Amino acid sequence: MPTSRPYEAVPPGAADVLRPVLPGLADETIAAIAREVPGYARAMEGEFGQAVRLGVEIAFSRFLDLLAAAEPQPADSARIYVDLGRGEFHAGRSLDALLAAYRVGARLAWRRFVEAGVAGGLEAEAIYALGEAIFAYIDELSAESAEGYAEEQTAAAGESERRRRRLVRLLAQEPPPSQEAIRTAAVAAGWVLPRGGCAVIVAATADHDEPGEALLDSIAARLARRIGEGAIGAEAFRSALVLVPDPDAPGRRRRLEAAAADEDALALGPTVPWPDAAISARRARAVHALAVAGRLHAGAGGNLVVAEEHLAQLLLSAAPDVAADLAATRLAPLEELGEGPRARLEETLAAWLDRPGQVQAVAAALGVHPQTVRYRVRQLRDLFGERLEDPEARFELSLALRARR
Repeated sequence: MPTSRPYEAVPPGAADVLRPVLPGLADETIAAIAREVPGYARAMEGEFGQAVRLGVEIAFSRFLDLLAAAEPQPADSARIYVDLGRGEFHAGRSLDALLAAYRVGARLAWRRFVEAGVAGGLEAEAIYALGEAIFAYIDELSAESAEGYAEEQTAAAGESERRRRRLVRLLAQEPPPSQEAIRTAAVAAGWVLPRGGCAVIVAATADHDEPGEALLDSIAARLARRIGEGAIGAEAFRSALVLVPDPDAPGRRRRLEAAAADEDALALGPTVPWPDAAISARRARAVHALAVAGRLHAGAGGNLVVAEEHLAQLLLSAAPDVAADLAATRLAPLEELGEGPRARLEETLAAWLDRPGQVQAVAAALGVHPQTVRYRVRQLRDLFGERLEDPEARFELSLALRARR
């Protein structure tokens, strides 16, 4: 808001000397703005032109009132310049044109006020102070318009974010809404539905016991900005979800892994057509939960956990009671052993099933002598018998070990 200091050096009586200049000054200023400010020649017609004329007339009158009273005007007059700034944003222009118009007005006002001041017998010091007051005043008007512009810019950004968050939640919804509803939401959010499919990433929130919606929105939005390439993010189903268009495009995986480098864990769902985004979201959430619980082996992507690489674990976790029964029944022969021997034989069984018959490879994986492997395998044969040779039984044993882990 204006301060009294720039106007105190101007004698209050100067306002009466300068006021007769105002009617002609307003007309001259409007003509100069239309002539000198690019982009305003046509804009000066119609409602915008009327608003600018009103702003010019009030600005000059307000300035002289400040000289007379040396006190700020009520906030409602300041709102005119705030609203002009708002209008510039909605017209799709930057503030440059409006600020240039203010400078044109300041220059003409200074010229006409000097002429009137000299003719009215104002002292030289008063005229110099008048120039300082004029340009301080224009700075204040510029700040008020910048405030209005920034307010609208912030509001528009907020509305855009709200629309994008709504789109993410629609795409992750199960059962999914109609494709027409999603297309409408995508247009409103300014997001191009991908032709090559999309995948969903779930971000870790391990540092927060029960993160709220605002925090999850912030996490998802930040990650989407880091990924780029049209990614959008929001909170959905108590998770921070990011939709990534065309995740299998060249170089996209490296970008995702780079984004994951500074995160505790990111889970990437499968690539699906956009109408099936909820499937990718569900699987990403499931594999993320396993990763946070420490139930997955590290993959090649570092902190990026790829659901497609952990389908067996996802299958087991989808029916935990069945998985528990499988582990209990198929691994029952080990239950009679003490904790230490049981752990060693479970470890050996897992390595042997992964590398059947490869004694040297199993020994290297376990960090033991090959003879130790042969001894343990004999123990396993005693416990499991022909099941170590039957393909179906071996498959079940492998699943049981994964379920146990």
